[in-house]
Amino acid sequence: MRCTWLLATVLASVVPSATQPGNLVVPVQVGKIGGNFIQHLQWSPDGKRFLFTRLQGKSMALWTMNVDGSDLKRLLPNEMQPHFDGHWSPDSRKIAFVYDRFQGTDGVFQIDVCNADGSDHKTFIPHQAFEESPRWSPDGKTLAWVSTREGNPDIFTIAVNGKGIKRLTNDPAFDNNPTWSPDGKQIAFCSTRAGNYEIHVMKADGSDVRRLTNHPKMDYWPAWSPNGKRIAFTSNRDGNYEIYVMNADGSNVRNLTRHAAADNYATWSPDGSRLAFISNRGGTHEVYVMDMQ
Repeated sequence: MRCTWLLATVLASVVPSATQPGNLVVPVQVGKIGGNFIQHLQWSPDGKRFLFTRLQGKSMALWTMNVDGSDLKRLLPNEMQPHFDGHWSPDSRKIAFVYDRFQGTDGVFQIDVCNADGSDHKTFIPHQAFEESPRWSPDGKTLAWVSTREGNPDIFTIAVNGKGIKRLTNDPAFDNNPTWSPDGKQIAFCSTRAGNYEIHVMKADGSDVRRLTNHPKMDYWPAWSPNGKRIAFTSNRDGNYEIYVMNADGSNVRNLTRHAAADNYATWSPDGSRLAFISNRGGTHEVYVMDMQ
């Protein structure tokens, strides 16, 4: 089963545990999406909008809304094929995403690109295998993504002109969820090479792979802070899915949310002062924002 669908299934069925006490920053719900499963949250680099995947009935599609919760709208309203896991370009003008040319009982994944208003939708990386998790580099010149073209999920990069494909990881394990450091010199990602999903980091050329987390539970969806000093991620190490943060070297791991609900898909505001995430703590999956200390 592919990682995208596995995480959606696990998180949708999680059984809450007891809320832990402590002095926590209380997150604030943003807007009201209501009644649907949402995932893959991304804060635009200009700080104005959120981008996320919304499962509405049988439809899986990309949606955006202002950071105050207003102007909720579907990115590609006339597109009926599943599309998900979008990522803003550094100038907030374009969005790369996974497009599923659904055939029979399975999908044909490719990486597509469109303008931030949904116009000029076109294929960027044609289907060769499962093509997933597109992520722009901070300078906008390169796209990292995950592909199974060599047999299992590995991380690749390609120049935005469509040339120079390079394989960064080469391991029998599953490597996915890449995220660039703000200076573009490193890529954090999650991998099963240690037996379960852990956060790793490597140089942007794929060298010097280092493991940052070490826990028998699942750690994934790393999100680098804008100043490069911290990485937020999701883990179920305390019994349910929570948002954690650690130093960029893996030290000083802290549980930020400590709530009975499932909290997931952290994304930083461009100035690093706030963290947004998705939670079902109010009964439906919604976007929440918290101040960072």
